[in-house]
Amino acid sequence: EYEDGVPSISTYYEGSYPSVVDRYFTRYFHPKKSDNGDNEDHLVLYHSNRLCLIGLAKSHAAISKGVISINFNIGNCDRSQSLVKGKHKKGGMNMQPATVLAILKCKDGSEYKVVSSITGKLIEVNDRLGKDLEKLSIEGTGYIAVILCKPENSEKVKSSLMTEEEFRKPVSYTHLRAHETG
Repeated sequence: EYEDGVPSISTYYEGSYPSVVDRYFTRYFHPKKSDNGDNEDHLVLYHSNRLCLIGLAKSHAAISKGVISINFNIGNCDRSQSLVKGKHKKGGMNMQPATVLAILKCKDGSEYKVVSSITGKLIEVNDRLGKDLEKLSIEGTGYIAVILCKPENSEKVKSSLMTEEEFRKPVSYTHLRAHETG
């Protein structure tokens, strides 16, 4: 109860309150298999303002193996140095679905490339992950990058990904390859 005698809304609310992700984002997936058969599925949380949080799906092999480092310096470019300014997001790096955002290193020595999964402008990378890699497995908080897609590309971006319902259904390997090249 507050000082003025108004009871807290949580006093009368029963049930589970939906998470921020459930309320404001639509889940899309970019299914991907590595050459050795590991799942490298990516999660794209799509907001109505066209901002997309790019992260790892729970099925990604790196989640189960345990990530020990994340590197945004992919050789020719350090994604963490991207400086975006103003209303039109000047300075944002242009991304294509196969553009590498970061490289993850796992406890067993394996490495995985995290790709942008969509076409758009890189707004920021989540450099806070370097301090707490356990967050990678938390939907929403564990995003790797924020990408803004253009209004004219938004429907094309969504159609290039799998919906949550499609992703949860058993799919054939050929279907995965069709989405990777699309």
